[in-house]
Amino acid sequence: MEKSPALVTWTSLAGFVLFWTVAAWISADPSVLPGPMAVADVIAREAASGKLWTHVSATLWRVIAAFMLAMTVGCCLGILLGLMPRVNRWLDPWVTVFLNLPALVIIVLCYLWIGLNEVAAIVAVALNKTAMVTVTVREGVRTLDRGVGEMARVYRMSALSRLRHVIWPQLGPFVATATRNGLAVIWKIVLVVEFLGRSNGVGFQIHLYFQLFDIATVLAYALTFTAVMLAIEYLLVQRWERATNAWRLA
Repeated sequence: MEKSPALVTWTSLAGFVLFWTVAAWISADPSVLPGPMAVADVIAREAASGKLWTHVSATLWRVIAAFMLAMTVGCCLGILLGLMPRVNRWLDPWVTVFLNLPALVIIVLCYLWIGLNEVAAIVAVALNKTAMVTVTVREGVRTLDRGVGEMARVYRMSALSRLRHVIWPQLGPFVATATRNGLAVIWKIVLVVEFLGRSNGVGFQIHLYFQLFDIATVLAYALTFTAVMLAIEYLLVQRWERATNAWRLA
């Protein structure tokens, strides 16, 4: 009998905690690798003081803002480049440059040009992700069913109707992939942005406790935000991905 996905997920996570516990026991040095209970105590302490929620919410806001900006611009560019090969030939080198430009370079340049503020932080993160979204959506547009597109033209559907009822449903899996990869990449880049030039957020706290050589608190903040992103992945992204693929199974 096949086990439920939820049971497999929780069993896998329990295995990770067990591996961590054994590794901490073998090291026998909490200053090098604190065990799960020691990190849990730090999480409880930081949560009780309110600091944990303050910094996690600041990072989550930056992740959401940068993610929405990157997805909006990336999807629009991806559809444009996929539908218009001539425009794609002109802009493809630009996309390739941004795709390969190191995140650290973009972050530093945004801070130098815009300033050490929220706008620079969000723009830097969004620029790092937009090219990846553009490429993913562009490839999705290239795989569109031409027969369905021809039928839409025969019935003289408007451009907006074709986008809504013909193009967008077929792009669902590609947008879902860009969403999953985007969230995984963006929150890590946000931590670097906060590490370098913000006065709050999970990245700022990791920088602070890194200087104090407090590994337990570094792990506490990192794992807390990882748990938040896992919740978003399983409760929102995967459910939406199944919904976008439902029409294929109908």
